[in-house]
Amino acid sequence: MPDLKKRMGALLASFLIFQLVTGCSTAQPTATDNKGTEAPKTDTAKAKEMVLNWNADGGEPPTADPGLASDGTSFDVITACFEGLTRYGTDGKIAGAMAETYSVSPDMLTYTFQLKKDALWSNGDPVTAHDFEFAWKRNLDPQTGSEYAYMLYFIKGAEEFNTGKGSKDDVGVKAIDDHTLEVKLNSPAPFFYELTAFPTLFPLHKKTVETNPAWAASPENYIGNGPFKMETWEHKNKLVLVKNDNYHDKGAVKLDKIVWSMITDTNTAQALFDSGDLDWGGHPTYTLPVDLLQSLHDEGKIVLDPYPNTVAVTFNTTKPPFTNKKVRQAFSYAIERQPLVDGIVMPGVPAAYAWVPPSMKLSGNDYFQEDSAKAKQLLAEGLKELGLTAMPEFTFSYGTGDDRQKKLAEALQDQWKKNLGVEVKISGLEEKVFLQNKRSKNYQFAYRNWGADFNDPINFLEIFKDKTVGTNDAAWENEQYRKLIVDSYLELDTAKRNAIMQQAEQILMDEMPIAPIYYGVRPYIQNDKVKGLLLNPFGGRDFKYTTVEK
Repeated sequence: MPDLKKRMGALLASFLIFQLVTGCSTAQPTATDNKGTEAPKTDTAKAKEMVLNWNADGGEPPTADPGLASDGTSFDVITACFEGLTRYGTDGKIAGAMAETYSVSPDMLTYTFQLKKDALWSNGDPVTAHDFEFAWKRNLDPQTGSEYAYMLYFIKGAEEFNTGKGSKDDVGVKAIDDHTLEVKLNSPAPFFYELTAFPTLFPLHKKTVETNPAWAASPENYIGNGPFKMETWEHKNKLVLVKNDNYHDKGAVKLDKIVWSMITDTNTAQALFDSGDLDWGGHPTYTLPVDLLQSLHDEGKIVLDPYPNTVAVTFNTTKPPFTNKKVRQAFSYAIERQPLVDGIVMPGVPAAYAWVPPSMKLSGNDYFQEDSAKAKQLLAEGLKELGLTAMPEFTFSYGTGDDRQKKLAEALQDQWKKNLGVEVKISGLEEKVFLQNKRSKNYQFAYRNWGADFNDPINFLEIFKDKTVGTNDAAWENEQYRKLIVDSYLELDTAKRNAIMQQAEQILMDEMPIAPIYYGVRPYIQNDKVKGLLLNPFGGRDFKYTTVEK
């Protein structure tokens, strides 16, 4: 990236309200917060075991490796079992976790963290500054393949190493001694302290990672430093976390155990919640059954958790016919969004005609309109440009871990047949396979859901800056678009910066590598017996202070 130092200076102004979600979000705690609540008493001398029965949305977590995770379920497991230099508390404020204290140089380019001397790994080994240095450099190593490596780009030499243009030795993170970590930045980044709560910046147990490549897939090798540790992982069936007695703040942890089921059928999950076998209903444990949404809503049982995200169709721009802009536009303009959303998601959820959600306050513009007649015309023109007389056989992919994805795929299939006259095959894949296929560009077009990693529109726009960006499933890039994104990094004036990003979004919506459908909300059913669960407004859950009344 050219002139990264200037880029960081620009972000200084725009990220003062920077927030992480799922590991990448700050939290304003929900009404369930109750830090310090005592576990329920029994008549016996021994307290009754406190267990949270949870479900992994989408089924099997794709990974439990902090450096490789990129989905909410994986991040939830990791946040329970690991801890970074900082962590968010029940008041939504950042505070030291592994870091006892920290200091910043007068030029704001050097952060020095003093680590807790009593912090231990779950196997009893001490947590040291060397574990942080190892983890950060390992996640930046191109061989690791971390999608979120760019979260470390604020560090001197990080981007160069990650993109193969620099050396690991030049990355600006260094363990001065066992309990002192020094970090050198490219330019001032006042949000960096908060950034250290993100899972990609968690420490790793070096010996374990280096000696066992599959360390994150089995409890016996899964060494963490967080409130919980992994006891059981019956893949595609159940994952059990138990309280980590070596955790430095174990007195604040009231849960003895979290039992994660891996139920992908939403009706089954709902039945288990209704019977009391699951302690949480709806997001984030499973998607509420589409057929029950209206009745649950009418009964006043649903709580809507706002979330800046956009659900869309992503086109693989490396594979015909979606190499052609007009074909992509045709499939987007042929979608009748609001009836689709009202019937499948929930009445009143807004249809999307832009990529950046309105809550990010970029523009609120509608960049395109639905028009089936124009869609047919564009499809014909696009196919002619490709030298085709008819649409080739092609498939729309979705993940089977979410009932709503299937119903959405079926509705889109019907609409494209009605409005474009084309037959679309649909294919449901296990969530892990589905995500991997998109990352490896082994698909034609597919379901896409992108939520904010932090509170700035650039988080939605910069994933399309280069086709090599790990989260750019469309593999689309445009030189003018890229220039605007880089210009936004360098612009210090907020109004001018927003204007630049609006121009970029206009190009994105004209080229249409992504076709927005609706802006997301997260409906769930509140269980009053569950207290202290942190639901972060940008996504992510933290179980550290959770209690369950049985």
